Amino acid sequence: MAVVLAIAMTVAVVNWLLVHWWVLVAIGVLVVLGGGVRLRQMQQRARWEAVRTQGLRYGLPQLDGLHHARFEDAVRELMRRDGCQDAIRVGGAGDLGADVKATDPYGRRWVIQCKHRRDGLAGSAVGTPDLQVLNGTARQVHGADIAVIVTNGRVTAPAVTFAEQQRLHVVDRHILGTWAAGSRPLWELLRAVPPPRKPT
Repeated sequence: MAVVLAIAMTVAVVNWLLVHWWVLVAIGVLVVLGGGVRLRQMQQRARWEAVRTQGLRYGLPQLDGLHHARFEDAVRELMRRDGCQDAIRVGGAGDLGADVKATDPYGRRWVIQCKHRRDGLAGSAVGTPDLQVLNGTARQVHGADIAVIVTNGRVTAPAVTFAEQQRLHVVDRHILGTWAAGSRPLWELLRAVPPPRKPT
């Protein structure tokens, strides 16, 4: 009985598709388009991974040894490596809490404050006052979508709590080491970044 029913249903579906042949054409077009989009995404990802693998890399000891201005240059270059072609260093007197500005491939505006510690983890910790400066200017003055403080040292627990409350991002020594090694762009290492402003 089940076999007869299955055969009858198959015949009915085939007859319906013969009458409504355009459904098969539409499905075929959708499959081809979907496969083409997927293939293109895979090719783009493969090209991106190849470029990034060959791209700029820093080790933490190398970053520790930089002058603070060169540390800002290194952060700018890392943003450029990850596809932020307009990344610039603006740090210096009167920078109003912004050392590096950049727009990522997704259209998001980044404002980065750099805190270099010559002694790395042994240096003074980045505290809440540093984040308060960033919080007061990143969005209002610089138009940031993503405000970040980057250090090769450590960050106090109250500062981390403040950052979470104010939607600021902290790149401490651990995250910096992963980012600088070239494995992933910064926006893949941070949690709760805003959604893209534009498709890529």
